[in-house]
Amino acid sequence: MRMGAKKKPFYRVVVKEKRSKRDGKYLENVGTYNPMANPAEIDLKHERIQYWISVGAQPTETVASLIKHNPVQTEEEKAEALQAREVQAEAEKTAKAEAAKAQSDAKKAEAARVEAEKAEAKRAEEAQIEAEKAEAEADKPEESPTEENKPEVSE
Repeated sequence: MRMGAKKKPFYRVVVKEKRSKRDGKYLENVGTYNPMANPAEIDLKHERIQYWISVGAQPTETVASLIKHNPVQTEEEKAEALQAREVQAEAEKTAKAEAAKAQSDAKKAEAARVEAEKAEAKRAEEAQIEAEKAEAEADKPEESPTEENKPEVSE
């Protein structure tokens, strides 16, 4: 039985009459399946599934696959699996955070490098301008002082 929101499926594993609708009336809920979790979360009541199969129920291909790939687990094994899933999720979260930080640091380093290149180019341009001015000053012949610029002679 499909549950959940649009594009976020969540399934109930149910026992129902073959002729009833997919999401219609069912006899018993015998488990859940959440394919959106990473890895998928599967919780089955194996005793009830075995009872219904013994009285003639036929599982669909998908449910048969779920039963085959998820054998009966004790409470301790379920707890260990849940803890392992939480550790894995925490490790992935930490790895994502470190990757984001590394990417941010790389962007900052790139921005600093570009800024340094701009400053160096500006300094080189200013040095070139100064050199051109100095060269122009050296090439100019000295002018004789004009009347306005002549020093006054006093008696």
